[in-house]
Amino acid sequence: MNDWIIYLLGFIAQLLFSGRMIAQWLLSEKNKRVVTPQFFWHISLLASFLLFIYGYLRDDFAIMLGQTLTYFIYIRNLQLQGDWKKINRYVRVFLWIFPLFVVIYGFNNNQYDAAALFRNVDIPMWLLVVGTAGQLIFTLRFIYQWAYSERRKSSSLPLGFWILSLLGSSLIIYYAILREDPVLLAGHSFGVIMYLRNIYIQKNEVKG
Repeated sequence: MNDWIIYLLGFIAQLLFSGRMIAQWLLSEKNKRVVTPQFFWHISLLASFLLFIYGYLRDDFAIMLGQTLTYFIYIRNLQLQGDWKKINRYVRVFLWIFPLFVVIYGFNNNQYDAAALFRNVDIPMWLLVVGTAGQLIFTLRFIYQWAYSERRKSSSLPLGFWILSLLGSSLIIYYAILREDPVLLAGHSFGVIMYLRNIYIQKNEVKG
């Protein structure tokens, strides 16, 4: 597949991720508190779907790992807000099995093996560790958000979510600069501004 098509796919995913954050940010500014719009998780799931494919096509383990871990948390948030069952039944089944199918397909067709994911000649091991650490922290924000939402029985974005977002995104930006990945760099550079702003809004909300 041509590189420009792969990059286009990645940029579309990042635009969707950025779009949901911009909408969330603007709504939070309007309401003077951090809010989670209903469409946030729909767009998150679609963007994760596309970025997982992008990571697969680039043989980038860090991206694939991050998207696999958050993918199902997006589905759970859709369940918590009562929107999951509104999606067509067959689409739901497809979304559940998609990541597993891609991995099995890749192995069965000898497109990659487990060791090769860690031996990408374009990514030194130390850089892969940095990228994976950034993705894990970035993913941990949704694990934290998921646990928080499960306790409250409603989908929400707590302060810890934004702090973890800022830390993970900073590491990914460093990884993207060294990896020369314009998709990751563009997506996360803009996100840092919104994470800082949401932290500010939520701290003021708590004080109020």
